[in-house]
Amino acid sequence: MFARGGSPSDIVQQMQLFFYPLLFNDCLVDTIPLFPNTNGSNVSTDMSELETSNFFRRTVISSGDYARFIGKYFKTVFKPPYEWKQVIRHVDELGTYSTPLVLITNFLIGAILALQARPTMEDFGAAGFLPALVTRSLTIELSPVITALIVAGRVSSGIGAELGSMRVTEQIDAMECSGVDPYNYLVTTRITAMIILMPILTIMADFVGIFGSFVAEFIATGATLQLYYQKVQEYLLFWDVIPGIMKTALFGFAIALIGAYKGFNTESGTQGVGRATTSAVVLASLWILVIDLLVVKLLVTFRPDL
Repeated sequence: MFARGGSPSDIVQQMQLFFYPLLFNDCLVDTIPLFPNTNGSNVSTDMSELETSNFFRRTVISSGDYARFIGKYFKTVFKPPYEWKQVIRHVDELGTYSTPLVLITNFLIGAILALQARPTMEDFGAAGFLPALVTRSLTIELSPVITALIVAGRVSSGIGAELGSMRVTEQIDAMECSGVDPYNYLVTTRITAMIILMPILTIMADFVGIFGSFVAEFIATGATLQLYYQKVQEYLLFWDVIPGIMKTALFGFAIALIGAYKGFNTESGTQGVGRATTSAVVLASLWILVIDLLVVKLLVTFRPDL
């Protein structure tokens, strides 16, 4: 099966090529020759091609699964029965879990941003514009993204772990047998709750972040609250705040969707629950940044004054 007389590294490479599909992807066993190339010249190339093809295959399959999962949400969200009690309960629970950490983090971010920006603004003689700089930075970009990342770490992992545990303990299968649609009851309600919750958390984060920047200014210069908020109202417009709040609804959709998808499709027992939890946080954080990039590009294109 393996070449004789080869170097130890060649033998190891041939063993990897033979056992890789057996360990990691059973469906590829039939596509790998039983007796791999024994001359040692093309083993590394074959292994690289195998990994590349396997990656693209899994990517395509996963994309199709996500598309069906998303399509099912839009199919069930407008179709009775409407589980509004569950939506309200999830808004309450998820908001309770996330609010303290969101508020503390945005308060600190506002204070840090004000402290860091002041020396540079003073060098250019523009210290009077510091409230405008901090406020617009927080409301347009920093508070929505930071809030979403914090919620992703707290909520997406929780949704993935909860639904994953229900899957491996066959609770979801029991709901299907009893005539209850588990997707509508478990997934649709959580996604809808996050779409409602994220703008609320972002509004709170904006206020707390601005207050944190005022505290930093008060410590540095003794500025009064009335003067600081007068400057904020002078430079911050209503339509500057709306885009940052509205895009968090998309963040909430991505956070709940990925956590629910990972938990709903958990396999391999408790180890699968752990993998679902970890991957939900990573993917949700990544998609938050991707969505933010796309939204910012659209805003810059259609609203260049922002």
